Amino acid sequence: MGLFSSTPSTPSPQPTSDGAYIAPDRSARDRCYEARDAFFACLDRANIVDSITEADKAEEACGKLERGMGRECAASWVKYFKQRRVMEWKKKKTYEKLAAEGAQGMPEGMAIPSGAPTQSSRSPK
Repeated sequence: MGLFSSTPSTPSPQPTSDGAYIAPDRSARDRCYEARDAFFACLDRANIVDSITEADKAEEACGKLERGMGRECAASWVKYFKQRRVMEWKKKKTYEKLAAEGAQGMPEGMAIPSGAPTQSSRSPK
């Protein structure tokens, strides 16, 4: 079955004897990425950034493609892709704002001063 079919083209992941799930193979991932890209292209055409908070608008404009992504991708991947899309958009807007304010990038090879907190030391344990 394909992207626009009414039944899933990928079977639900089955747990192994230890309870873990088998990761999707390359072709299943490729189908997921294609479905994601088609859905996001539709959102771009409809000027929708966040399909979670604007779910009604996204459903109206791109519902068929969103359901296609839901069939081809694991639910956790769908949630991650949608959240990452918003995060990437916010990051882009922040960079644009900083550039408009005259901010300059850090010089290449500039090191973090010793003793300064690093990303790993700030993350919760």
